[in-house]
Amino acid sequence: MSAPVVRRGEAPGADAMHVPVAIIGAGACGLTAALRLASAGIETVLIERDAVPTGSTALSSGFIPAAGSAVQRAAGIEDDAQRFAADIQSKANGTASPALVAAYTGAVAAAMDALAAHGLRFEVLDGFLYPGHTARRMHTLPERTGAALVAALERAATGAGAYLLTRALAREIWTDDEGRVSAVGCERPDGSVDVIGCDVLILACNGFGGNAAMVGEYLPAMREAVYGGHAGNDGSAIQWGTQLGARLADLGGYQGHGSWATPQGALISWAVMMDGGVQINGEGRRFHDETHGYSEAAVHVLAQPDSVAWNVFDDRTLALARGFPDFVQAEQGQALKTCAGVPELAALIGCDPLVLGQTLDAVRPGAPDPLGRRFERTLQAPYHAVKVTGALFHTQGGLDIDAQCRVLDNAGQALPNLLAAGGAARGVSGNDVSGYLSGNGLLSAVAGGHIAAATAAALLGRRLD
Repeated sequence: MSAPVVRRGEAPGADAMHVPVAIIGAGACGLTAALRLASAGIETVLIERDAVPTGSTALSSGFIPAAGSAVQRAAGIEDDAQRFAADIQSKANGTASPALVAAYTGAVAAAMDALAAHGLRFEVLDGFLYPGHTARRMHTLPERTGAALVAALERAATGAGAYLLTRALAREIWTDDEGRVSAVGCERPDGSVDVIGCDVLILACNGFGGNAAMVGEYLPAMREAVYGGHAGNDGSAIQWGTQLGARLADLGGYQGHGSWATPQGALISWAVMMDGGVQINGEGRRFHDETHGYSEAAVHVLAQPDSVAWNVFDDRTLALARGFPDFVQAEQGQALKTCAGVPELAALIGCDPLVLGQTLDAVRPGAPDPLGRRFERTLQAPYHAVKVTGALFHTQGGLDIDAQCRVLDNAGQALPNLLAAGGAARGVSGNDVSGYLSGNGLLSAVAGGHIAAATAAALLGRRLD
């Protein structure tokens, strides 16, 4: 098979394997939905192209924002869904879908509590706030990696009875004359095709960041950027949806990252910036307010000479950064450079030491600097530096959905039994890179998967607790 296709009529062999709910994609979204459905005794199959579930979830830091969870309350943090929703809309300048923002912020705490009940031991990230968040609400497993998160979700979902079909590349969706999905065709490594019949289909197969043609069309600023996401994000959901007459939304939204170590190809946590670090270009100058967010920072970094910058920070921040496995991996890859003072740092960057000295001298507490940033402290030598570029991580636009994760057609009506969530659907970041609030991707995945499970159950005449 080649491009994703929708076929009409009776799917050959669909009776051989039929389940109430089929889910395409076994990342955080698909696994969350499968866990909830299987826990209620609803037979569910996850269709996963890889040998083991990975996807965007495994490549992320694994931090899920949630307001009002049991873990957050136990930590004594005052927060609620309304405050979280306000933070999302503030970052997106009010352009995020109000219905989805309300649905996701309202559901994610219950989703986190449900995952915790299945053995996922979350804690709230401490020490700093990610840009745009007004409360500590990033939930993480002790390992602090996306790989650990997806592995834990897989164990929970399959342990609850969800069936995981790996090395199965979904390429066909079969529908009847009324547009109701009846089956999914999956290509196997030997070229054969498995057809799985279903009563409800959930698209949890992420976005289009791995489709160069679509990126060039919808995200021209990222056309030449490094892609740090999963190759499976090929736009399949959008291509199926378009053939089914589905409406698309927020295709200009995406998560970039302005701190991708080069040439190592590793993520450097934005905690480095929020703790007082700065980004300096090849001329020895800062060029944006780093506290606005790592997503739009990708565009700022790519606009610099040679599309690179240097993350510069001191010993205090280095100690914080070493608490993140991604940073440790980058350090092991020789990404971290240490310089005794300004002359050595200037030599590393290749800039005028006088210009660099003036730049670092301006990093001091007081009124906001010309770029709008207010510093709480100065940087102290020795200086540490990591060379970075801007990268595209995942897209935030896709199929338009309602608050129940039902896919909408071009007239705004829900398709009969097709649901979408996570990266397959529009997110809550609006239509621009600057609208991405840290964690919006996993918020959409976990809250969306939780909601989609309830909607799928309702379509089957079942009700979930």
